[in-house]
Amino acid sequence: MEDLLLGIGDALSPDALLAVLFGILMGYVVGVLPGLSRPTALAVAVPLTYYLSPVAAIAFLVGITKASAAGGATSAIMLNTPGEPSSAATCYDGYPMARAGKGKKALKIALYASVFGDIVSTLMLIALAKPLAAFALKFGPVEMTAIMIFALTFIAALSGGSMFRGMISGILGIFIATVGLDAESGTPRLTFGMVDLFDGVPLIATTVGMLAFAEMLLQAEALMARKKAGATEIATMEETDTSISRAEVRRVFPTLLRSTGIGVGAGIIPGLGPTIGAFLSYAVAKKLARPGDTFGEGDIKGVAATEAADNAVLPASLIPLFAIGLPGSVSAAVLVSAFMVHGITPGPLIFEENAALIYGVYFSMIIASLVMLAVGRIGLTFFARIGSVSPAIIIPVVFALCVSGTFLEAHSMFAVNVMFVFGVLGYIMQRYGYSVVAFLIGFVVGPMFELSLRQALIVTGGRLDVWLEHPIALTMLAISAVAAVVFMFPGTRKFGGAD
Repeated sequence: MEDLLLGIGDALSPDALLAVLFGILMGYVVGVLPGLSRPTALAVAVPLTYYLSPVAAIAFLVGITKASAAGGATSAIMLNTPGEPSSAATCYDGYPMARAGKGKKALKIALYASVFGDIVSTLMLIALAKPLAAFALKFGPVEMTAIMIFALTFIAALSGGSMFRGMISGILGIFIATVGLDAESGTPRLTFGMVDLFDGVPLIATTVGMLAFAEMLLQAEALMARKKAGATEIATMEETDTSISRAEVRRVFPTLLRSTGIGVGAGIIPGLGPTIGAFLSYAVAKKLARPGDTFGEGDIKGVAATEAADNAVLPASLIPLFAIGLPGSVSAAVLVSAFMVHGITPGPLIFEENAALIYGVYFSMIIASLVMLAVGRIGLTFFARIGSVSPAIIIPVVFALCVSGTFLEAHSMFAVNVMFVFGVLGYIMQRYGYSVVAFLIGFVVGPMFELSLRQALIVTGGRLDVWLEHPIALTMLAISAVAAVVFMFPGTRKFGGAD
């Protein structure tokens, strides 16, 4: 009870409340602007949390993530241009509604569905994370090694167009994570005599480079390649049908529940992410359409389905992060770096060592949902206008934030140079279809994977027959092997992005 009260007090502190508000505002801007994604925004924002309290820092980043998911629907509805990849499915019904004079109604249903999916998923996080963490504490190194192989297999399969390239990306991330002093012997590995690498490759610099800097390189290339940008006018806001009736609420409510459940599942299973969750939810809603439904022509059920699932993914993706320390998405992996900046390691022990922090994060997430509802409702028209900002303005601003944020976090030009290197690497990987998602998650879990693997080899004595005494591990490895074979076939995956 004491930890609960301390956590609530931290969440209600002025700095935490302001962090939530600024995170929501920044998230909406990121979501509305095409080309910017929530992982990019998170990567830029993590260094800014260095001087905040742990609860305020996580609340700020959670606010960005929640609002960017909701804000992505705005440009999808008004411009037919999704601000987030996961909002692409919202275009199917949102934009036809806007063209039919129901843009405000579409924006409202998107906002309410986003908040609904987000709150329900947050409650699922609160209910499931601690019991799963208590269960995970019973796992030994053999089980943890198998679980991480299982997760990395699915992430490699689902976060890129090719299973083979996804595996290469994940293995490369694990390899880069081995740079630095060996945890057991203290022997330098792959440091090439550079003292700056003794502590390993800087996490923040790598994250910012691979996500934000690489994305801006791609955006700059696209901007220069276009001889003339196509001007898209924002749909008119002078409408007659702007309210949502009780009959429409009753009609859409089953879709909200079903889509939220799909989003929670997509968040818990590593590698799926919001894009797959949103498209899968839309496909299920369309499959279960009733007479009178007009999917693809401007149906509020289509908007509600995609937005509820999209926003349910993030809180659910924190369940494996808090329970076993395994990020199932890029956003969760970036949150790991924020925790580590403040000296906290996510995993099952976090509920024993930092219980007050977790309760504070939980309460901040609920506050963020309510603030998102208020800000989204008040700024409905304003946020719709942000989408007209030119990429020529956005790109240099984000470039500057990448450099300044990386330097402020490490107070070292070496970190900035690392950010440049991994920015170019991320650009090359994305150009040739290699998964940045798999790389980053492999990089984040690399030290944990190496430690578990070493311990597993010691426990088993290198004997394969000893694995028969670990049925959970064998099951995970069997599923991983089957999944690897299945996903090797082309056309298995159509949508992607473990955001």
